[in-house]
Amino acid sequence: MGASGSRCAECFRSYQKMAGRHLPPSYVVTMANSPDPPQGLPDALETRHTGLGPNDPFATPLEERRLDRRFRGRLVAPVTVWTAGSGERRAGLTVSSLLVAEGDPAEVLGLLDPLSDLFDVLAERGSFVVHVLDAADQRLAGIFAGAYPVDPFEEIDTMDAEFGPVISGTRHTLGCRFGGSEELGFQMLVRGRIEALEIVEDAGQPLVRYRGRYRKLLPEA
Repeated sequence: MGASGSRCAECFRSYQKMAGRHLPPSYVVTMANSPDPPQGLPDALETRHTGLGPNDPFATPLEERRLDRRFRGRLVAPVTVWTAGSGERRAGLTVSSLLVAEGDPAEVLGLLDPLSDLFDVLAERGSFVVHVLDAADQRLAGIFAGAYPVDPFEEIDTMDAEFGPVISGTRHTLGCRFGGSEELGFQMLVRGRIEALEIVEDAGQPLVRYRGRYRKLLPEA
């Protein structure tokens, strides 16, 4: 690789450090390969794509990677899309750091980017919708994660509802009332009181994320 390529790689790593977090691997790979990656997903023990190899000039050197991010990447995480707002004031974001606290009322907790449009709209409107994505929703997850240069609400069919925009299709959803937030590390911990729940019997296998890539579960034996 020439000197100009080395400078580009160093500039990219400097940007990552300034941002305080890495861009999603799917973002870089999508830009490098094509705007429309394959729709099929591999099984859980395979990778969705080759990703950034150790010799890729844009890959963050191993010694510079945050240990907390490396550990988190080794946890299997759900893939959901949170939406809020209505009309011209709508926002959505792909969220994998979340959990449900059982109780009366039950609550959902999620870690959101404090600079995201979703956090602003969610706090302003006081409610939001959580969609559980399935294995066929790989591209949808990328769109709401910012991996494509498009407005998600121009690409994806949604319908305004009581708690926020509902993505068309067959998915499990939660309707939540905003219950407050607090800074936690680099993120905002958002709490929502679950007031509506829809479980869809014929929903597909869930989409999951592991080591920076989308995966699907292996079929049951």
